Amino acid sequence: MKILNPPTVWTVPEQFQSIYTHALEAPAGRMLYVSGQFGVAPDGQMRVDFSEQLTQAMDNVEALLTAAGMALPDVAKATFFLTRASDLPALGPARRARWASQTPAAVTVLVVAALARPDALIEVEVTAVRQ
Repeated sequence: MKILNPPTVWTVPEQFQSIYTHALEAPAGRMLYVSGQFGVAPDGQMRVDFSEQLTQAMDNVEALLTAAGMALPDVAKATFFLTRASDLPALGPARRARWASQTPAAVTVLVVAALARPDALIEVEVTAVRQ
């Protein structure tokens, strides 16, 4: 297994490094499991509104894919967790603008009461497979 925490994504705090990684690459089958990404910039700052958080979370996912030598077409499954149903209408156009594909990933969208960070409005996780 290969841990991926590139400098293009926010640094995992020392106290969490033994229990959390941004992505873990499994050598068998070239699968990549990307942990849920918040709208946290590489400097550790959470973006302010839903649109900015979604953009940053997608940036983080893409950076992790790149670090693994993968790209958006390799994403087999994406899950989006939102804390406000009112943000659902903004999700579709943003996904289509950046992650549209002729072979789109399986997608799950959930509206949840809260996320691990109280200031997080969205979390995005993906599983990628390289053939």
